[in-house]
Amino acid sequence: MAHKNLTSAKGPSQRQLRVGELIRRILSEVLSRGDVHDPELNKFYITVGEVQMSADLRVATVHVMPLGGKDVEQAITLLARHQGELRHHVSKGMIIKHVPELRFRRDITFDQLDETRRLLDDERVRRDVEAAPRDGDDA
Repeated sequence: MAHKNLTSAKGPSQRQLRVGELIRRILSEVLSRGDVHDPELNKFYITVGEVQMSADLRVATVHVMPLGGKDVEQAITLLARHQGELRHHVSKGMIIKHVPELRFRRDITFDQLDETRRLLDDERVRRDVEAAPRDGDDA
């Protein structure tokens, strides 16, 4: 069964963004309080960076990262194992017709930030940035 793209060509709608942010907050609270009854999962401090919603709001892709970035795959496996319990917590925290399927993925935001820092530290890039005309400067 194929799912539609998570966002349209124009990007996510305001509703998708609102629902995704609400789910992100609920999951963050549930995981930080240790509400899932699994000592193996609760040994992780998991950051929920973003939740992207499908256009029909039936699939939520949850971008997560354990503190320190270690054992990401194990954390994702444990979260997936407890999807039902996590969906139950989401359903208690919001009014929505269908509680979405939760799909857990590695949050690559930090990797992207590291790559951006690496690029900005590159001498050639720094030289180009410093040589670029600034707003208000006469070019």
